Amino acid sequence: MATQSSEVDDPLDPNNSTKNTRKLENTEKRDHLIKIEKKYQAQWQKSGVFQANAPTTTEVPPRSISPAELRQKYPKYFGSFAFPYMNGTLHAGHSFTASKVEFTAGFARMQGKRALFPLGFHCTGMPIKACADKLKDDVARFGQNFERFEEHESTNTDGFIPAPTQDTSKDDITKFTSKKGKASAKAVKLKYQFQIMLALGIPREEIHKFAEPNHWLEFFPPVCQADLNSFGARIDWRRSFVTTDANPYYDSFVRWQMNHLRELDKIQYGVRYTVYSPKDGQPCMDHDRTEGEGVVPQDYTALKLKVKEWAPQAADWINGKIPPGANVYFVPATLRPETMYGQTCCFVGPSIKYGIFKVTDNEYYFVTKRAAWNMAFQGTFFKSDSFPRDESQLQPIVELSGSAVVGTLVIAPLSIHTSGVRILPMESVLATKGTGVVTSVPSDSPDDYATVKDLAKKADYYGIKKEWAELEILPIIETPSYGNLTAKFLVEKMKINSPKDAKQLAEAKDLAYKEGYYKGTMLTGDFKGQSVETAKPKVKDALIRSGQAFEYAEPNGHVVSRSGDQCVVAYLGQWFLNYGENDPEWRQTVLDYVAGDLETYTSETRNQFEKNLEWLNRWACARTYGLGSKLPWDRKFLVESLSDSTIYMSYYTIAHFLHGDIFGRTKGLLDIKPVQMIDEIWDYVFCRRDLSADIVEKGGIKQSDLEMMRREFEYWYPLDMRISGKDLIPNHLTFFLYVHLALFPREYWPRGIRANGHLLLNGEKMAKSTGNFLTLSDAVKKYGADATRVALADAGDGVEDANFEEAVANSSILRLHTLKEWTEEVVKDNDSSLRTGSSDGFWDKLFENEMNGLVNEAREHYEATDYKLALKSALYDFTSARDFYREATAAAGVGMHKDLVFRYVELQALLLTPIAPHWADFVWQEVLHKPDTVQNALWPTVAECNPSLTAARDYVRATTSAITSAEAAQLKKKDKGKTIAFDPKLPKRLTIFAAAKYPAWQDKYIDLVREEFAKTRLANDKELVATVGKMGEAKKAMPFVQGLKKRLTAGGEKAEVVLERKLAFDEVATLKEMAAGLRRTTGCRVVDIVAVEEGGKAGRVVLAEEDGERREGLPVTAEAAVPGHPSFYFENVG
Repeated sequence: MATQSSEVDDPLDPNNSTKNTRKLENTEKRDHLIKIEKKYQAQWQKSGVFQANAPTTTEVPPRSISPAELRQKYPKYFGSFAFPYMNGTLHAGHSFTASKVEFTAGFARMQGKRALFPLGFHCTGMPIKACADKLKDDVARFGQNFERFEEHESTNTDGFIPAPTQDTSKDDITKFTSKKGKASAKAVKLKYQFQIMLALGIPREEIHKFAEPNHWLEFFPPVCQADLNSFGARIDWRRSFVTTDANPYYDSFVRWQMNHLRELDKIQYGVRYTVYSPKDGQPCMDHDRTEGEGVVPQDYTALKLKVKEWAPQAADWINGKIPPGANVYFVPATLRPETMYGQTCCFVGPSIKYGIFKVTDNEYYFVTKRAAWNMAFQGTFFKSDSFPRDESQLQPIVELSGSAVVGTLVIAPLSIHTSGVRILPMESVLATKGTGVVTSVPSDSPDDYATVKDLAKKADYYGIKKEWAELEILPIIETPSYGNLTAKFLVEKMKINSPKDAKQLAEAKDLAYKEGYYKGTMLTGDFKGQSVETAKPKVKDALIRSGQAFEYAEPNGHVVSRSGDQCVVAYLGQWFLNYGENDPEWRQTVLDYVAGDLETYTSETRNQFEKNLEWLNRWACARTYGLGSKLPWDRKFLVESLSDSTIYMSYYTIAHFLHGDIFGRTKGLLDIKPVQMIDEIWDYVFCRRDLSADIVEKGGIKQSDLEMMRREFEYWYPLDMRISGKDLIPNHLTFFLYVHLALFPREYWPRGIRANGHLLLNGEKMAKSTGNFLTLSDAVKKYGADATRVALADAGDGVEDANFEEAVANSSILRLHTLKEWTEEVVKDNDSSLRTGSSDGFWDKLFENEMNGLVNEAREHYEATDYKLALKSALYDFTSARDFYREATAAAGVGMHKDLVFRYVELQALLLTPIAPHWADFVWQEVLHKPDTVQNALWPTVAECNPSLTAARDYVRATTSAITSAEAAQLKKKDKGKTIAFDPKLPKRLTIFAAAKYPAWQDKYIDLVREEFAKTRLANDKELVATVGKMGEAKKAMPFVQGLKKRLTAGGEKAEVVLERKLAFDEVATLKEMAAGLRRTTGCRVVDIVAVEEGGKAGRVVLAEEDGERREGLPVTAEAAVPGHPSFYFENVG
C-alpha cells in the first residue's frame, strides 16, 4: 500500500480521498477483463434480462388462484437495500450492502425464481436543500464561478469539535441508547459548500447550478445508475423513481400512506420533546444531521433550590440587578428525583461561567447559558410560537463564575435539612451536561459521597466551612446488596480514595443506580415502603405539582443539523408517529413478529431489534424545511425523510406501470395520470380492499389495469429480504416494520431483514480525510467489476464490521484472468492432451466427487447468504480441486479426462455466476458456446457426495503431504550440515507401511471412551485419567485416549467415525493408485507398499518387484502404522 506523500495536499483535489489506497502498476490483465465486462453489461441492458415481471393476468386470471398459490406455482425473490441519498456518489460501503442483494438475486435466478432487484433514489429531507442554500450564499459572496474567493479562506482546519460527555457511565439505565458509527465518524474539513463540490469532482463552472435543489435530483441519479451498471448490478431500472413531490405519483403514494396512518391513529398531534434546530426552526431528525445520529432527548427533573442567603461575593455581583423580593433559584437537573430527600448540598463548577436568567418579574434561574438556551425552547423564557433563532435573543441579567456563589444557602425541596444546604465546589461538574448545577445526595451517589468527604477533609483548601460538607447523610433507599447507604458501601468496598478516581466512580455509579432502581425500597417520604421503580415517577409528579420542580430535557449527545446549527431540545406541538409505549398493542405486534416469523439471519440483529423496540418512542414525522411531500391535512408541513421511506418497497412493484422515467414526466406501461391515483385505488392495489364499480368510476382507471397492478403487488410481496447497515436498526428498519405491520395484511409482512456491519477499507475506517476511501466508481475503474465483487464477497457477512481488502481485489484480477485463459486453452481445438474414453479411473472419480461436493456446499452457503464461504467453495476450493486433479493425473502419467475438464469449466462458470457474472457469461457463451446468457442458467444438479471417495481424497492429500514434508525436512537438515537419515538427492526407495487392523490392546480403551462419551461427553477428565491408569499400559494408552477425546470434542468428528474405526475406502488400493505419482513427486527410484501385520514386525509386500513376498524384521517405523494413517520409510539404494 502506498505511503502518504510528504507534500502538502490540495484539499480540493478529488483524488485526495484515495491517495492512500493501493496503487496499480501493470493493468493489462485488468483492462482485458474490463473490456469483457463492458461488453456483457451492454448485452444485459439491451436484452432487459433483469426486468422481472409477475405472471400476467392473461396467464393466470385474477382470483383464479390465491396469491400464496401463485407465488408457490411461480417462485419469486424480491430483495432491496436502502435507496441511496442523492447528495453524492455511491461509496464502497453502499456497494457492500448492495452486493448482498445482488448476490442473493443472482442465486435466486439460478434457483428458477423470478428475481426482482429494484432501486429508487432518496431525495427527501434537509441535506439537499441545506447544501443548495449554502451554495446560494457562496455564489452571492464569491460570484457564480467563485472568482472572488481568496485562497487563504480555503479550509476550516478546526472543523466541529464535539462536546465532551459527563463521564463514561450510562446516565439513565431505564433507557436503551443506540450506538452510531456512520454520521458521528464524519468530520467537516472544508469551509464552504462549493469546495465540497469541487472535492467531489464537480467542475467549478457547473457548481452554481446546484444552488437549485432540483438540480441535485437531475444530476446524481444518472450517476448512481451508471455506477451500478458498471458494477454489473441486476437491477430492474424500469421501477426507479425519485422521492418528494418531484414525482407526483410517488407524492400521491406518500400522501395515501400518511392518510391511512392517521386514520388508524398511528399519527397524532401533541406537545412533546424533540431534538430541534433553532436556525431551521423545526425538529432535526436523524437524517437531518451531520453529527449526532441516534441522539435523542434526555428527560430530567429540574429542581428549584430557592436562594435563602447569598455568598458575599455573589451578593455584591447581584446587588441592584435583581428586584428586591424576587426569588432566584439554583436549578440542578436530576435523573433520580426519588433520592432528593437526602440532599445535603448543591455543587457548581468553580471555573464555569453561569448566568441568572429572568423567567418572570419575580422569578430567576441560575444555570449555564447552554441550559438556558435549551429551556428557551421548552416554554421557560419564550412561547412556542415565538422561539428564538439566535442566542443573542437570550441574555442573562448577570453573569458570574461558580466560585462566586460557593457558600450560598439554598432551600432544597424534600431535603430533611429544612433550614437549607450550601452551594459547594465540585471540579468534575461539566458545563456541557445538564444545567451545570448538580444537587448532592451522598447516601446514594458515589460521586457525591466521595466529593463531600474530600471537601470536609480539605475545607480550608476549598475555601469553605467544614460543617457545610458534614450535614447528616440520611438513609433513603434500602437495597439487598449494599444496605441503606449504597454510596458509602461501594466507595469503601471499591477503595475509592478521591473524587478523581473517575473510572471506579463511574463503575460504582452504574452499580448503585441499577441496584437502587431495580431492587431498592424507599425508606422515607410519602412513598415509604414502595419500590424505587414505583416511587420514582410519583416523587417527580409530586415535585412538579407543588411547583418545586419542572421537566427539562436536552440532547443526550452533540447534534449538529445539516445547516450547521447546534441543536437543542424543544417542547412543541408536532405531528408524530405513535411508536413505542403509547401504542402498546402496535409495539407488541412488532415485537412478536420479530421474535417469531421474521428472519433476521443473526441473533445479534434480532436482539438489537428487540432492544430498540423496547426503547423507541414517538417520532416527529413532519417538518417545515427541506424537500418532500406535503402532509395531506396540514400542508405547511413536509413528511420527514425517515417517515416517507418506510414502505416504498411496495411502490417498486407498480412503479413501471405508472411512469416511464424517475420523475413521472412520461407515462409508464399503463395510461394513468397522477390525479387518478386516489387513496381508494392505492387501497385496492395494495390488497386493503376489494374492487367496486364506484372505485373504478371515481379513479377513471380501467379494471383490467387495476388488476394488473394488484397482480404485481400480490405476487412480489411480501418483501423477501431487506438489507441495510446495522446503523439503520434504531430508526429506518424499525419504522419499516412498524408501518408494514400497520398498513398491510399479514400475508404481506416482510419476510427477512439482513443487517450488515460497516465496511472497513484495508482494515481501517474509510475516511476521505485520511485518503483511505473508495467510491464504487473508483473501485470498479481500479479493479474491474468482477474483482471488486469478489473482494466484497470476501469482506464478510455478519453484523460485525467487514473488510474490503484491496489485495484481494488485486489478486482476483490475476486469478480470474489466468482461469479465463486456461479455460480457453483447454476447450478450444479440443486440446489433444486431454484423455478420452472411459472416465471411471481412480483420479477421475475423486475429481468428479469433489466437484459434486463443492457444488452442493456452495449451494448451501448461497442459500444461507454466507457469501464469503460461498466464494471459498465456488472459487478457491473449486480451482484447488482442479489443480489437485491436474497434478495427480500428470504425476500418474494418465492426464486429465476431456469430459471432466469440460464439466469443470461449465460448473465453474455456474458457481461463479452470482458473484462474478461477467467472467461467467464470457466462459458460458464464448468458451462453451452456450446459446443464451448465463444469467438465465439454472444451478447445476449433481449427485450427492460419495463419503468413501471423499475419505480417499482426504487420505491422498494428507499422506502425500506427510511424505513430501518429511523429505523436505531431511533436505533442510542436510543444507544445515546436520545428520540425516537418508540423502534426498541420491537414489532412494520409499516404503509405505499400511496396517490392516488396529492394535488389539486399543480395543478396551475404545470401549471405555465410547461408554464415557455416551454418559458425560468426556467432561470429567480427572475421572477418565484415573480409570485409564487402573487398566494398565497407561504410558501408551493415555496418549491414545487423549487423542480420541480431542477428535470427539475439539475436532468435532462424528462418534461413529472415531469409535467404529472402519475405513470408508480401501487403503491399500488407494496407495497403489498413489504410487506412480509419489515416484514422480519424490524422485524415488522405487516405491514399495507393505501391508503390516499386527505388532508391526512383519508384513506382506503388496506393491514392488517382489509383490506378495512376506517381509520380517521391518523397521521400527512400521509399528506406527494404523488404518488410515500409514507410516513410511526412506532409504538410499545403489
